[in-house]
Amino acid sequence: MGTVGFFAKVAFTLMIMAIHHPPAMTRGLLYPRESETREVRCLDGMWNFIASDTRQPAKGIEEKWYEQDLNKVGTTIQMPVPASYNDVTTNSSLRDHVGTVWYDRKFFVPNSWSDKVVWIRFSSVHYEAIVWINGNRAVRHEVGHLPFEAEITSFLNYGQENRVTVLVDNVLIQTTVPQGNVMEVPTDYGMNLVQTYTFDFFNYAGIHRSVHLYTTSKVHIEDVIVSTDLDGNTGIVNYRIIANDTDVEELVTFIQILDADDNVVATNTTPANMQASIEIRDVKPWWPYLMHPKPGYLYKMEVYLSTATVKNIDIYRLKIGVRTLHWNATTFTINGKPIYFRGFGRHEDSDIRGKGLDLALLTRDYDLLRWVGANSYRTSHYPYSEEAMEFADENGIMIIDECPSVDTVNYNEALLTKHKSSIEQLIHRDKNHPSVVMWSIANEPRTADLMAGNYFESVAKFTRMLDPTRPVSAAIAVSMTTDRAAQHMDILMFNRYNGWYSNPGELGMITSRVIEEATAWHLKHQKPVIMSEYGADTVEGLHLLPPFVWTEDYQVELFSRHFKAFDILRSRGFFIGEFIWNFADFKTAQTVTRVGGNKKGIFTRSRQPKAAAHHVRKRYFKLAKDLENARMPNDLFPYLSDSGSSCIETPRDEL
Repeated sequence: MGTVGFFAKVAFTLMIMAIHHPPAMTRGLLYPRESETREVRCLDGMWNFIASDTRQPAKGIEEKWYEQDLNKVGTTIQMPVPASYNDVTTNSSLRDHVGTVWYDRKFFVPNSWSDKVVWIRFSSVHYEAIVWINGNRAVRHEVGHLPFEAEITSFLNYGQENRVTVLVDNVLIQTTVPQGNVMEVPTDYGMNLVQTYTFDFFNYAGIHRSVHLYTTSKVHIEDVIVSTDLDGNTGIVNYRIIANDTDVEELVTFIQILDADDNVVATNTTPANMQASIEIRDVKPWWPYLMHPKPGYLYKMEVYLSTATVKNIDIYRLKIGVRTLHWNATTFTINGKPIYFRGFGRHEDSDIRGKGLDLALLTRDYDLLRWVGANSYRTSHYPYSEEAMEFADENGIMIIDECPSVDTVNYNEALLTKHKSSIEQLIHRDKNHPSVVMWSIANEPRTADLMAGNYFESVAKFTRMLDPTRPVSAAIAVSMTTDRAAQHMDILMFNRYNGWYSNPGELGMITSRVIEEATAWHLKHQKPVIMSEYGADTVEGLHLLPPFVWTEDYQVELFSRHFKAFDILRSRGFFIGEFIWNFADFKTAQTVTRVGGNKKGIFTRSRQPKAAAHHVRKRYFKLAKDLENARMPNDLFPYLSDSGSSCIETPRDEL
């Protein structure tokens, strides 16, 4: 069978599987945390790596490479985990590789683990992965950016060396999420495969996030489901503790809530697997950044599982925030107060490591979000790392959590099943994060298509079934007159590039058009409206007066024209947010319209500010002061004269 025939067979097989099998419901996957009953080991580091021949992507499976060390089947190189493999080397064929690659590494397991249940957990592998332990197939997972795990207790050699082997396939087809196409094209070296896709970011691949081993008892806490409410000064934490073994009699959970100073503020004892609630008196709600002097307040929830004969057989801890969300035809509130979103679309993207987890970069990004006065961002266009979500919880940054459906087209049952599966996995992972305030089920889908209405009605209903506590939205790019999906959303988000893709260079054709379109969306659907993308590409350091496209000056002026429109819209009572595209420059596929990637960031790819960053900072803090009575940083307006601004009040470090 030729290469194209191989991919055609794979695509056909996936479609048949999707049609006949509804999305499986995810189980387990609690973030790996050590406790009195759990041990965690990280397998991050240098792994052995080999790329398959693009024309023979299944060769490693056929020859059972997983049964021996990879260096026995070919020449391996060292590859860091976590990281995308594309930009680590100087090899362009690896950067542009289409198909499968292989990783392996050795690890030891102590004898003390032999009486425990042992799991291996991958936080993200893009796009599809198969994992073997000592030659035994442990798990297969599809959809990148989301975690998966497998129990490997019976596959391990205790007190000895073990091997984990991972096959990664980056191929995107019309039934993957996101979609793509693979073509066989002639080159100077013969026929070769080329991956194409319409989304505007690079299809980085590899083991993108951390890999962990962890242990549990045989009877253990499988999942914790939390939702919260407020009744005056009392916080209500609704919860369900799911145990893995429902056949064990008298499974009991003891719940203890601690405040930020580790004082116990509430306790409760209930049977496992049952819905229950616990009250926190004089509760401190979770507030977004700049809406409260102490944003992002978190409690610690301690869960103790016991049987009739063994006390505290398993212990797990997680942080929770207590807050409420409500929305209607014009507003979106948190804890009863209206929200005005001011933030960004973002990407997990940086030099060399691609989409690989980088905690230093993550820390820098959140410091920049606070510096610029943002209170939110959208995880465009896929789920971000669990560490990023925890940062958002701690910093009071609201998240519009987006699944990996980008530029969705060619609607069919197979794709719908995969789409729902990506939503289910996302909600399962992020359901307990107070920072997550909205689900985005797609970015720029082709919603003028005749089938789009029924398709997105099905996805939206499925999302609400899984989580009725948060609104559902999607970032829509088609015109209001042709769109068929917005009617099924709770909040309307639209992307539009006036002054850039539409009428480039025409700064005088922005404000009125934004006002007219946003108003029309609201009048047609009677729902709150957010502008989820707007912006202009900007070459760092390029200046022209008067402003000209691609200059820093033009980006600043384009933003100002949008700001005027937003203020008018906000005064009309239905416009609830503005999201700049983009937070920072990022890599894209090679095209003649992208010079080294997408340059719409207000920060460079190395996270340094362009002129627009200082401009946006003044606006976002001014909005925080006007809308939420927030205090402004003392370096917002540089000294000009003794009759200058009186807005200098509070050092930034005190915010």
